[in-house]
Amino acid sequence: MKLGIIAGGGPYPRRVADAWVKKGGEVFIVCIRDFADPKLFDGYPFMVERVGAAGNIISRLRAEGVTKISLSGRARRPSILSLLPDAWTAKAIARVGRSAFSGDDTLLRAAMNLLREEGFEIIGPMHILGGILAEAGLVAGPEPDAMARQDIARGIAVLSALSPQDVGQAVVVQQGLVLGVEAIEGTDALLARAGEQRREGPGGVLVKLPKIGQEMTVDAPVIGPVTVAGAVAAGLRGIAIEALGTVIADKPETLRAAADAGLFIYAVESQRFTP
Repeated sequence: MKLGIIAGGGPYPRRVADAWVKKGGEVFIVCIRDFADPKLFDGYPFMVERVGAAGNIISRLRAEGVTKISLSGRARRPSILSLLPDAWTAKAIARVGRSAFSGDDTLLRAAMNLLREEGFEIIGPMHILGGILAEAGLVAGPEPDAMARQDIARGIAVLSALSPQDVGQAVVVQQGLVLGVEAIEGTDALLARAGEQRREGPGGVLVKLPKIGQEMTVDAPVIGPVTVAGAVAAGLRGIAIEALGTVIADKPETLRAAADAGLFIYAVESQRFTP
């Protein structure tokens, strides 16, 4: 079983590769230029290619005998004009049509359908790694108090309202006030911005959940040690995530960092959560 890993930034794709090999499989890594660091994949076969050269990527994956693909790691969505698409990519953009200019989830679904039509099976990183989701309840740190639970409920309501617009996965709420909503900048930048808007009194909560109907195979929400550090720097008291629906990267380190900082991580069933 040979897995092609389309790798963005951060250590997550390497961990996916290690887990797959540990299961007895083989891997080939596609390092997306300007996002993935090839040095992280020492010991594995890899190529480095730009986003717009999808035709070259697919040809190489086939030549390597890849039948399954997993997409993981951080990446920013490029503008269509910056892609400099090769012939395959240009045809793909024409085929997906309006989806190329829609929200991330709509575009990802279209891209995955194209890859499936090319004969690849798509496997989510969470199905390879295992143990990176959390059951409902307190995951780390102190139990959220009544005000924190109210902020969590407010965050869930805001994200539920935004979900049909395919905007973002996270919001920061403090004492009922929305300090920031995640858009294209990502969670780390959201936390930095929310920290600048912090009010006096008890700190707020980062609420990070999947969008309704989100394509979880390639775009599940993720938190990790960097998220915890950003939340602490922003003066937050906790992070709320979807039970069995938000990936905790570097889970032992993330939970330890939260506990050491006195920051709670709380897994909710968002459709049934009550403050």
